[in-house]
Amino acid sequence: MVSASPAAAHDELVSTDPAAGSTVDALPAQLTLGYSAELLSQGSGTVVEVTDAAGASLTDGEPTVDGAVVVQSLAGDAEGTVTVVWRVVSSDGHPIAGEFSFEVAAAAPAETPTAEPAATPSETAESTPEPTMTTLVVDEDTDEPASPLPWVIGAIVLVAVIVLVVWLLGARARQQKQLARDRTAGRTGRDER
Repeated sequence: MVSASPAAAHDELVSTDPAAGSTVDALPAQLTLGYSAELLSQGSGTVVEVTDAAGASLTDGEPTVDGAVVVQSLAGDAEGTVTVVWRVVSSDGHPIAGEFSFEVAAAAPAETPTAEPAATPSETAESTPEPTMTTLVVDEDTDEPASPLPWVIGAIVLVAVIVLVVWLLGARARQQKQLARDRTAGRTGRDER
């Protein structure tokens, strides 16, 4: 009999930098993903793909895992929607994956020189928000453990096939024994006549 074990909750993405859905002035040098527990970093289970609006890759090298944080270096220029598709191996050994996006603001057109005071550009530079870590709500349905039903059905089918093979082999052996008896009895009967 097969029994189901209690479902363990998978780890989940809890923060990103840049924040999901945010707008940044320029593509940062790196992307940071924060998870609810330490990730397994062995093997090639961690994948982070970052693409611009045209689908061109912005990733630079392989992602690094440090406990519950994944860092992916970025390179290139981007404008518009940047899409992040990630896959990691949670602390319970199961892969989890997701996707989010953020915006890179269009570069301001080159301004013609004016007699503005020098303080104006620095005020603009000071008002530029820095990317921050934010909490991301993950759809719980994507991280639910798979149903054991396919495994149970597979086990039942396997047992049925094994029983059928054993029964067929037994029937064949009985049939061969009966044929051997009939041949022996037939020869003996002919000799007596």
